[in-house]
Amino acid sequence: MRYLRLRVMRERDLEAVLRLNNDAAPTIHPLTAESLAELRGWCDVALVACDRVGEPIAFLLSLGMGQPYASPNYRWFEDRGARHQYIDRIVVSSAARGTGVGRALYESVFERARERGANEVTTEVSVSPADPRSLSFHEALGFRQLAELDIHDGTSRVALLSRTVDGLM
Repeated sequence: MRYLRLRVMRERDLEAVLRLNNDAAPTIHPLTAESLAELRGWCDVALVACDRVGEPIAFLLSLGMGQPYASPNYRWFEDRGARHQYIDRIVVSSAARGTGVGRALYESVFERARERGANEVTTEVSVSPADPRSLSFHEALGFRQLAELDIHDGTSRVALLSRTVDGLM
């Protein structure tokens, strides 16, 4: 796969995004069409990467500070009081892995964070169930683990990660 185009997520992309998201379970928490639409409404970065025919094969959703999002992960970062841009989820289909699309999506978030005056970009990665591919990806981008958090009534555990917007730790 060589051709990829990044663009803003559109209403018509939501069905494909929902499918990508839910196919990534259990390391990505499943959504309903309604919860995806609500989450997208809070995001100031909502991007898709599309193949030649315009079908989304990767996506990213990211929120700035001060949103009413009840996610325990987002709330943990909000409660820290640091100026941050939060990446709620990124999913890259198997067809798009290794193309650099994940890095490109993240660079868009870092650019938005700089525009907003945020000091860091924050996110989480599942450690139970384990997602070693995602942990390696974030390590390679310079993220560091701040803490771990049990979520979903203790059925999952995530590593809470942060990286400064300029990449220095």
